[in-house]
Amino acid sequence: MNEFDQLLKQLSSIVLQSSPLIIAVCGETITERVGLINLSLDGTMLLAAMTGFVVGLQSNSVILGFLAAAFVGLLFALIVAFGSIRLKQSQVAIGFVLTLLGDDLSAFLGQNFTRIPGVFVKKVGIPILEDIPILGPLFFDQDLVVYFALILVGVTWWFFFRTQPGLKLRGVGERPESAFARGVKVNQLRYLYAMLGGALVGIAGAAYSLDVKVGWSEGNTRGLGWIALAIVIFGGWSPIRGAIGALLFGATKTLATILQQTYSEIGVVFTSITWILMLAVLLVSASELTERFINFMPLAWRRPLRRFLRVTAPMALGTRFGED
Repeated sequence: MNEFDQLLKQLSSIVLQSSPLIIAVCGETITERVGLINLSLDGTMLLAAMTGFVVGLQSNSVILGFLAAAFVGLLFALIVAFGSIRLKQSQVAIGFVLTLLGDDLSAFLGQNFTRIPGVFVKKVGIPILEDIPILGPLFFDQDLVVYFALILVGVTWWFFFRTQPGLKLRGVGERPESAFARGVKVNQLRYLYAMLGGALVGIAGAAYSLDVKVGWSEGNTRGLGWIALAIVIFGGWSPIRGAIGALLFGATKTLATILQQTYSEIGVVFTSITWILMLAVLLVSASELTERFINFMPLAWRRPLRRFLRVTAPMALGTRFGED
């Protein structure tokens, strides 16, 4: 294998490993766009990864594994929504508690299923498209998880910005009072999209145990839920920018692994690179440095760059709305 083929293989691996994170980011973006904060992602993904693998193993069906994982995500998100909307409790507090619960439950319920073989998602190349130079091996010679993630990004963006239901969703997350005055059932939509986003997060968890890291071991997705939350912010609550952030995270993680193998004597330094870069990006995106960078660009580039790089949270994010 020559150096170019080896590079393509590594890039293809980055796309595969980033796909579950892309799905989780899209799910949380949907939830936060409607005004709810679901901080249970880390625990949700752990429990969903365990549940998806175990159900898939027992039923010998990958599809049932993903459905079971989606239900776990949906249930956790529903608890966050119900606790906030009906019980008027803190979304943040509920999310933290569910994160700890999901982590502990995944370890306890999955202890008899660690490090054993099971079902997994098989690679399915797309005829003709997989033969396209460079793009073919990267995006069209993958498995269904990758294809689902890429399609999900496009569909989510289109739904947000090109459909009437998407406009209502964004309206509920920005100005729920105005949306309600126009006849929108604010809390009903928050329940609906919280559950949809949670189901996608559950699918993302199962994508690790059924595809990227086949099998279950305690804590095998620990930390990735927090990374997904950070990428949602970095992505400016946009599915396309969020997907780019997930790919960048996958690339930096792969680079850190290569550097760690090359310079094993100081390998511990490189394991922290991904987290340091993520923190740095979040701090920069929330400061005036982004605007200064844009002002250095040619005048014709400034407006599209400003629109693309702008990080503005939904105005009603984390707030409650009473329809009574």
